[in-house]
Amino acid sequence: DCHGLPIEWKVEEEHYRKKGKQKPDFRDSAAMIDFRKECRAYATHWLGVQREEFKRLGVIGDWDHPYATMSFPAEAQIARELMKFAANGTLYRGSKPVMWSVVEKTALAEAEVEYEDYTSDTVWVKFPVTSPAHGALASASVVIWTTTPWTLPGNRAISFSPKIGYGLYKVTDAPADNWAKTGDLLILADALAEEVFKQARVTAYEKVRDVPGDTMDAIECAHPLKGLAGGYDFIVPLLPGDHVTDDTGTGFVHTAPGHGREDFDAWMAQARDLDARGINTAIPYTVDENGAYTDHAPGFAGKRVINDKGEKGDANEAVIKALVERGMLLARGRLKHQYPHSWRSKKPVIFRNTPQWFIAMDKDVAADGKTKSGDTLRARALHAISVTQWVPPSGENRINGMIEARPDWVISRQRAWGVPIAVFVREKGDGSAEILQDEAVNTRIGEAFEQEGADAWYAKGARERFLGSRANEDWQKVDDILDVWFDSGSTHAFVLEDPVHFPGLAGIKRKVDGGTDTVMYLEGSDQHRGWFHSSLLESCGTRGRAPYDIVLTHGFTQAEDGRKMSKSLGNTIEPQAVIKESGADILRLWVASCDYTDDQRIGPEILKNTVETYRKLRNTVRWMLGTLHHYKPADAIAPAEMPELERLMLHELAVRAAAIGKAYREFDYKTVVAILSAFLNSELSAFYFDIRKDTLYCDPPSSLTRKAALTTIDLLCASILKWLAPILSFTAEEAWRMYRPDAEPSVHLTLFPNDLESLRDDKLAARWETIRNVRRVVTGALELERAAKNIGSSLEASPVIYVADRAMLATLFDVDLAEVCITSNYEVREGEAPASAFRLDAVPGVAVVVEKAVGTKCARSWKISPTVGEDPEYPDVTPRDAQALREWKALGVGV
Repeated sequence: DCHGLPIEWKVEEEHYRKKGKQKPDFRDSAAMIDFRKECRAYATHWLGVQREEFKRLGVIGDWDHPYATMSFPAEAQIARELMKFAANGTLYRGSKPVMWSVVEKTALAEAEVEYEDYTSDTVWVKFPVTSPAHGALASASVVIWTTTPWTLPGNRAISFSPKIGYGLYKVTDAPADNWAKTGDLLILADALAEEVFKQARVTAYEKVRDVPGDTMDAIECAHPLKGLAGGYDFIVPLLPGDHVTDDTGTGFVHTAPGHGREDFDAWMAQARDLDARGINTAIPYTVDENGAYTDHAPGFAGKRVINDKGEKGDANEAVIKALVERGMLLARGRLKHQYPHSWRSKKPVIFRNTPQWFIAMDKDVAADGKTKSGDTLRARALHAISVTQWVPPSGENRINGMIEARPDWVISRQRAWGVPIAVFVREKGDGSAEILQDEAVNTRIGEAFEQEGADAWYAKGARERFLGSRANEDWQKVDDILDVWFDSGSTHAFVLEDPVHFPGLAGIKRKVDGGTDTVMYLEGSDQHRGWFHSSLLESCGTRGRAPYDIVLTHGFTQAEDGRKMSKSLGNTIEPQAVIKESGADILRLWVASCDYTDDQRIGPEILKNTVETYRKLRNTVRWMLGTLHHYKPADAIAPAEMPELERLMLHELAVRAAAIGKAYREFDYKTVVAILSAFLNSELSAFYFDIRKDTLYCDPPSSLTRKAALTTIDLLCASILKWLAPILSFTAEEAWRMYRPDAEPSVHLTLFPNDLESLRDDKLAARWETIRNVRRVVTGALELERAAKNIGSSLEASPVIYVADRAMLATLFDVDLAEVCITSNYEVREGEAPASAFRLDAVPGVAVVVEKAVGTKCARSWKISPTVGEDPEYPDVTPRDAQALREWKALGVGV
């Protein structure tokens, strides 16, 4: 994604602010195009930098043909997507309060806002009742509380809740210098009256009577600034609102429809009735793009809400001073609370009423010139969410709630670097605009963007060029640009549907379109309000369905102690630093080991553990590669001819294949890592390889057991490298080139093993579970003897194994337990063992007494055996080892 304010911001900083130069006047087409070229150059540089970083991370991509929203074909398609919304009747120009960054001079989307601690001025303000003109309420005031005093010039109503209990209260005693005076009559929520009077320093008050909430809409008030600079002389009605509570404040909400979404909604919901009452429903433009009051705020024009540095201006104090002078201020204070800030400038934003371009959420979408009742963008999006797979599933509820509650989509920005809102309009006289619907004009725009980029919109003579024969009509070119979220939301349109520029994707046909392909979007959980959100709306609005079948989200990366990473805390870790010190595969293994559905933690100790996990995996792979160095596939043994131990390992491999395949299909990479780590460390290194080292190192090359072991290790190695490849991409590739230098050119071009199910043998596995339990008891007994220094190596031992259970005894009958337990000899006895025998509670009926092995130590295998010396040619080894030496000698290999 190449457009947007972050790039503009950096270009302005490097090319203008740092040099003390004025930003270009974008009304000049040459200046606009030059500035856009600077932005393009900046984005191109960083696209290259980030491409190299992705490569170093081991990410596979078509790096020579990436998608970029600033490419000419992409800009053309983004413009065409916008034209589809114009054609289906959901694009419109309106006036609504939007979040505005004074520092950046642009409207912001929800996804561009972060909530940070901020200290606001708070005021309790009186609105004098003007109707009813007689009775108990005639001389009373409705009291509101607000954290934004600067919005009071934009006040047009007061919101209340019919569900709240209100009362008329009288101040009976207050300090002489107080803003609240003795005798004041105030209308407040009963639940909040005590706190209001406390803030107002009122020492005594009484409740005069109830004021039922369901009668509140009959009350009208005067504006507290009435008469200031000849302004504010209008009725302030009371409006019902679901957003009003009696948790804080006064039970009334000051309503400035130009400065808040809820205020706007409450005002517009009553607009028809207000018009009927003769109340002007036009929403004023009280604050301009610089955060300064306009002439629509009489008495305050030029006062700043926020200045260019993002600091509080003089607006609040000016309004508060005017309230005091008019006797309308009841109390003031300060409140530290969460307040919206721009995620780029980190400065507070404001809500201000501006003309913007919107896509309607609740208007019936026109298809082929016809509309179907209820076929709205919101309805389409909610349905699409329900048929999409969300990983983790909680993502569905999150985005569903956002779509259900979101307002119309603001898609315009008053900036320079982006795709323009490439439409022509003419004013309709009521503040709205008619959009030109002309296919020939749209075609000329699309073709120009395709060849020249969106700069063509800003070139001199662009209006006449695109309008052609209609240039003499009163159509005007829109100069706003599209919100970058519309850009990113349109990526599917030029990545998945453009076979000319992305021929590799030309054959894709999704299941939803009758094909077999699946499209998955992957990003952070914040993108439920960003990329996933805008992509959903864009595609549903133009195609009636989501652009994706699966959406996978991950959490955020935190420091080791769970705190947010911050340069000020010194707890940040740069990916490049980890790569430089440990390699990209360490970072990849850490990622795969995390529960990405939650926030992930990283730090020196966590990485240390990851390095240790990697080291064990790598060492096991290295051992297999070394063992297979002289192995020839032609020597492979069929599973049916293999000893039980090999067939057991093939069974275990098949079991892991099913579990790993399932985990990969479910995007459960943490489980993949856990299965592979346990398999390589516990099943292979600590069990199978440990047992078979004697066979591999000391058996003659003609040995069936040795050939079976090599055949098994070959299949283990191939399968493990393929399973590791998506995670340890560099290590797996390096190992693959050593494993199969003359086979497939890359492990990443191979398929996962999918034909292992026939190797499963659950009956054999159950039998070996018994054998392994016996091995555990023997190993425990040997450890005690080694700790007591009665033996050094396990090969110095000949354990006597007592078995009480005859069924177990039958299982052990034809098993070489010396081989399984890595001892020189063994003996199995039926019956009760001596009391001193070693036992494990987890393995009842088995006990072991460790005796010393009898015989001479073989110089080759180190086993102790009475057969050493039986072969006169090799008198210091066993007959097995003597035969191995003869065979290797015949092959010309010195062993």
